[in-house]
Amino acid sequence: MEKIAIVTGASGGIGREAAAILRDRGCTVYDFSRSDKPQDGVRHIPCDVTDEASVRAAVDAVIGESGRVDILVCCAGMGISGAVEFTDPADSYRQIDVNLFGTDRAVRAVLPYMRRQRSGRLVMTSSVAGVTPIPFQTWYSASKAAIISYSMALMNEVRPYHVGVAVVMPGDIKTGFTAARRKSAAGNDEYSGRIERSVSKMEKDEQNGLPASYAGKIIAKAALRKRPKPLTSTGFVYSLLCTLAKIMPARFAQWILYQLYAK
Repeated sequence: MEKIAIVTGASGGIGREAAAILRDRGCTVYDFSRSDKPQDGVRHIPCDVTDEASVRAAVDAVIGESGRVDILVCCAGMGISGAVEFTDPADSYRQIDVNLFGTDRAVRAVLPYMRRQRSGRLVMTSSVAGVTPIPFQTWYSASKAAIISYSMALMNEVRPYHVGVAVVMPGDIKTGFTAARRKSAAGNDEYSGRIERSVSKMEKDEQNGLPASYAGKIIAKAALRKRPKPLTSTGFVYSLLCTLAKIMPARFAQWILYQLYAK
């Protein structure tokens, strides 16, 4: 049976690639995003994940047209950078609202339908930064770590209803996300130039990273595979990094991150 898939943030980057792959694999795909950037075979429904009413109206539109929802892929997100000490609380709240609560709003809107049909798949987009938190991208890292915890707990809540949950943790991916990051260099002098050096290094890594299509394939696989891994990263290097972060002493892991992104 043709699966009905919703992808939040499918107007660009990883979300757009995931939507295209799901379409090519026979799904009816809906793009939930604020921007309408047409993609053949993907139906755009205006949606702001920070607005509860907007999310619920978009899901209702899908149910009205298709009668069910089989897959939810949460790719909508944004990033900020800067020192914690100098970050405006409004910016940190916005970061958590979009990445974590935006995911939650979409999940809560589709779950009643998935429970009743006793099937469904929820795929969340976290980040390797959720496992190896990046200095001067603290709030982004915190939002992605929260998505992992949220998803792992949710997995056992919905297991009896045959609703699966999977988390994909991309590493450095070359997308427009880099240019869209809200950067703040406030306090750079006080931190001896380390803020700008750290963010510049991260952005260079991102622009030399894997293509968005690679991450899109992994997300689509998690959405369609009968029994996906609970946690999947993009590629061998990032899988190894996540494994090492779990088994090596925290002091040593933090020293490595300091050398890479905070020195």
